[in-house]
Amino acid sequence: MENLTYVTGNYGKYLSVKNQFENNGLTINYFTCDLSEPDVNDISYISKIKAKKAYEILNKPVFVADSGFYINNYPNNPGYPGAFVKRSGVSSNMQKLLDDMKNVKDRSCYFLDCLTYYDGNEFYQFYGESKGNLSYEVKGDKRVTAKSNLWYVFIPINHTKTLAEMNDFERNNRSDNHTSATDEFIKWYKENVIGVIKVKK
Repeated sequence: MENLTYVTGNYGKYLSVKNQFENNGLTINYFTCDLSEPDVNDISYISKIKAKKAYEILNKPVFVADSGFYINNYPNNPGYPGAFVKRSGVSSNMQKLLDDMKNVKDRSCYFLDCLTYYDGNEFYQFYGESKGNLSYEVKGDKRVTAKSNLWYVFIPINHTKTLAEMNDFERNNRSDNHTSATDEFIKWYKENVIGVIKVKK
């Protein structure tokens, strides 16, 4: 069976996802490509469009993963930046984000992830969520496995460290009741794709 192909322009995302698959006895291929996004604030729709584009490029089953970041009390724009994390420039300018939020006491925010698998016929989507609070400063060492620069300012609930400050064990075993779109997909894939293939054999 041909390996799954993960399409992304973010090498840190690939490394993180690759580790999750390997921990489940699976391997994936990596195709680097920055896919254009429709100008809508809907992470599910964006992910589906990108998966279709990726399939058209490679002509084989692919999956893509997208994240939205929602700040509940962003000044004059609750929920910002949402699905516009990259296009808004928020993820590339942490200091401006913190300056905009400096007088906001309620710093609650959350990541919403959407992973879309497309086999050329059907779309399958999986979701994950991580709730927390925005720190008052950028904290954590630079690391290649960081999925987003927002890791340096995001503190999961029930914790005092940003995601970037945590080591791999702390991050993977944190007690914030987060869910993982990748883990949900892996479980589904093993049962509904690999399992079906084994039965046919």
